[in-house]
Amino acid sequence: MDYQHEQHTVHLIVYHIIWCPKRRRKVLQEDIAKRLGQIVVEVAKQREWEVLRLAIQPDHVHLFIRANPYTLPTDIARTIKGRSSHLLREEFPQLHKLPSLWTRSTFYSTAGNVSVETIQKYIERQSKV
Repeated sequence: MDYQHEQHTVHLIVYHIIWCPKRRRKVLQEDIAKRLGQIVVEVAKQREWEVLRLAIQPDHVHLFIRANPYTLPTDIARTIKGRSSHLLREEFPQLHKLPSLWTRSTFYSTAGNVSVETIQKYIERQSKV
């Protein structure tokens, strides 16, 4: 993976972010999972983030994403979780029964201690489980 060069910065900012539906319910299946994937990619594109890998399991989401040094990982998760919750609950009435779609908890990691390839392979294996 190459470093990004901007006017006054050179950087390689990559995050592994994991989050779950409220009470870890297995609601991220079929059409809901497909739509969630579309929303994540759309939001990332709007914000000029690059989705490197995305694995949506029935009860959690793995996102491996590249951002700029001015974007906090908490902002990435908050933006994606907020937008996806709004749209998914609007489009899928069965999600209205949940008090909220996502838990407040989120896991964040950088690719600094683990190679990019290791994280990508891990996420790929998760989607085959």
